[in-house]
This record gives sequence, C-alpha cells and structure tokens, in this order.
Amino acid sequence: MAAEHAAIYGYGVVGARLPEDQQRTDARTALAAHQARRDAWQRLLGGAGATPGAAAAGYQLPFAVTDAAGAGRLAAHLESRLTAVYADLVAAVAAPQRGSAADALRDCALRARRWGAAPTAFPGLPDPAGTPATTGPATAGPDPAGPAA
Repeated sequence: MAAEHAAIYGYGVVGARLPEDQQRTDARTALAAHQARRDAWQRLLGGAGATPGAAAAGYQLPFAVTDAAGAGRLAAHLESRLTAVYADLVAAVAAPQRGSAADALRDCALRARRWGAAPTAFPGLPDPAGTPATTGPATAGPDPAGPAA
C-alpha cells in the first residue's frame, strides 16, 4: 500500500512538470493505473480484516524534479522501485493473490521501460552483476515508491 500511495504522489509531481502532450497523457494513465491498483489492494486487505495504511501527507523525492526530463526520470524511478516491491510481494503472498501481484509487477516493469529505465533480465530482482536497475539514488526519508505495497 505504501508504495502505491507514494507512486500516486510521485505521479502528481511528474504530471506537473510535463507539457500537455503524449507524455502527460501517459502520466495520467499511469496515475489512474496506480490509483486502481491501490483501491484493489485496499479492498483486498479490508476484506481480510486488515486496516490498510493511509497515504502520508507528502513524500521525499529521490532527486529534484524541475523539468520534463526530470519528470521522466522520476516516473522511471517510481516504476522501477515498484517492480522490486511487487517482486517481493509475488514471493510472499499466497497463491490466490500471486497472480495480481505478478500482473502488477509486469505492468510496472513495462511502464518503467517506457519511461526510459534500463532493461533488466528479471524486473524487480537485484542484478546479479551488481548494476543498479533504478534511475537514481534514494535519499533519506520516505521515498515515493517506498518498500511496501
């Protein structure tokens, strides 16, 4: 949940820095996908008797976003971070939810590539050669694609 909340916040920043063109349309589509995914996880958790965590009032961005190029890098970073979250979730959840987690992993990996993230053989998993798969260093504080779905 936390990672989806953070991605939604991050896409607000992304959209604000993009011109009114196809990239902004892509950002709106990604935002809607993350909102739908968040809502689905909230329903699932609520139905299981858990209390889903609320979104934070704000999130620390991993780097300054001042223009369209930075917005694209942030979108790639958000999606790359989410692939790692969803890879962990695929490994951790029971079979009935594994398909949803795998679908989310695939969707995030595809969006990350569209936003310019480096290709990786196994999205969401550490590169065995030690090459970073994300597009920028994380900073202190909650990251807009933090460690938990």
